[in-house]
Order: sequence, then structure tokens, then C-alpha cells
Amino acid sequence: MADEQQFIEDGLQRTQIDEFFADELGRAGYGGMEVAKTPMGTQIVLKAEKPGMVIGKGGKNIRKITTELEERFDLEDPQVDVQEVDEPDLNARIVADRLANALERGWYFRKAGHTTIDRIMESGAKGAEIVLSGKVTGARSRVEKFNRGYIKHNGEPAENIVDHGVGTAVMKLGTIGVQVKIIPPEAELPDDFEVYEDMEVEDYVADVEDESVEELLEGEPDEGEGEADAESEADDESAEPAVDEEVIEEAAEETEEFDDVDVPDDEDIDEELEGLDEAVDEELDEETEAEAEELVEEMEDAEDDESAADAGSEEGDDE
Repeated sequence: MADEQQFIEDGLQRTQIDEFFADELGRAGYGGMEVAKTPMGTQIVLKAEKPGMVIGKGGKNIRKITTELEERFDLEDPQVDVQEVDEPDLNARIVADRLANALERGWYFRKAGHTTIDRIMESGAKGAEIVLSGKVTGARSRVEKFNRGYIKHNGEPAENIVDHGVGTAVMKLGTIGVQVKIIPPEAELPDDFEVYEDMEVEDYVADVEDESVEELLEGEPDEGEGEADAESEADDESAEPAVDEEVIEEAAEETEEFDDVDVPDDEDIDEELEGLDEAVDEELDEETEAEAEELVEEMEDAEDDESAADAGSEEGDDE
């Protein structure tokens, strides 16, 4: 069998076993199970509100369950261990079954929902959510939600931290689905933080006045390493550095070439800038004067034309 097919078969078998326990141990307050296959057989851990009802008188009920697991699900040597639930109000599976039974007994859904979620929060839960879906009051189906505290809906915390339980209430009008999500008190959420009051900052800040960042990153050297580093530094200081003479000569020649270049002073630069400004102003004045003369000539020509036109019109009127 392929690995993918084997995973599907194991998941289907686990779901069928869980449904079997929910039907058989509903009155005992079934709170979930854990299945682990070992070389000695299949280890099953049952969580129940009333372990005595699961075991039965003289172990009669637990033997019946073990035989049913071997014959119905082909489990090899199943070993069933029953554990009592410490706080039933913090087990989502038990709470969902209780709420479903309350609805079947005739409780109004709002009263049942608020009462149940209040008991969950009084038990110390960080957050809880109850969702009722179905024909809760009339012929139309709808969804009612009850929220308290802080709840996660997606991501890794929603899968690993939130306890999820599902129940079913069979009513005259139809079936009502019950979903319960609970975050237990001991859950560590990734966005949790604590604020400490009356704390001295100096107690949590390292003294780095005499040490550089590089020394802190490198760490403190050992005694042997410190002595070896000191000896190597002394040897480096005593040894004459090897310098290429050709490189020194080339650098000297380049500096001599730049010595002959005359660098203008700040005063000379200012005088040159003032001369440029005066030349620009003179050019602008000449251009403006030429433009003004052209405009005057155009205006005079226009006046002469108008006067000539007026004289011609007067002669025509006299005739």
C-alpha cells in the first residue's frame, strides 16, 4: 500500500474509533482520545469525566470495549487506558455534548449559550467561542455566536492551542450543530507579553563603556590566546615593514607635477564673478534699448498711416 493511501486509512480508522467511543461513552462524559501504535500493540488513552462508568463493575465495560475494538476495527492487542478530566468545563468535547443535551431538554438557546460560556470563563479559560447553527427558533436556519475573552481562528495557534469540540442536538424542528472552541489557562500565545513595574533598567543593561562592539562580539579570549596575541603584536612592531621603493617614487613624481599648478585664491574668483555680472547687465541694457527704439518706430509708422487714411477720407467727402 502506498504511503498516501496508508495515511488515509489511518485517519479514517481513527475517526471511526472516535465516533464509536462517543456513542458508547456519551453518558460517561467522553472527552476525546489519543491513539498510538507501539511494538506491544495499540495504545489508546481515553479521557472521560466519569472514569468509573467507562471501566464498569469489575472491569466489565472496559473488556467489552476492548473486544469490540479487536473485532470491529482489527486492532492488534488494544490497550485502553482511562484518564479522568481534571476540569470538564475546559474540555471542548464535554462542553459541546452538555450544551447539546441542554438544548434537547428544552433550554432556550440564548440562556443555554450564555450560561455555558460563563462557566467556561469562570473556570479560568483565556477565551471561548460557541457557535449554534440550525433551526434554533423557527423554520429558518441561522447561526448564533457567543464570544468571551480572546480566541484564535487561524494559523498554528488555532491548530495546536485551541481545543475544539463538536456536538449535535436533535430537535423537533431539525438538527442543531454545536461548535465549541476554548483556549485553556496554561496556553502560551505567541503575542503574550509581561510588564514589570518598579524595575531598575541598569540591572538589565550590560556595562559596555570600556569595551567596543567588536570585542563584545568576539568574546573574552582565554589566557593562552591573550599571551599569544600580545607576543605576535610585539613581533609585528619590531619587524620593519616591507615597502616597495618604486611605489614611493611614483607617488613623489605625481605630487611634484601638481606643485607647479597655480590654484586661484578666493578673492580672484570673486572679482571674476563680479566682472561677469557687469558684462551680463550691459548686454541686457543694450538689448532693452534696441527693443524700445524698434517699438517707438513702429508706433510712429502706425500714426503716419492713420493720418494718411484720415486725409483720404476727408477728400472723398468734399467731392
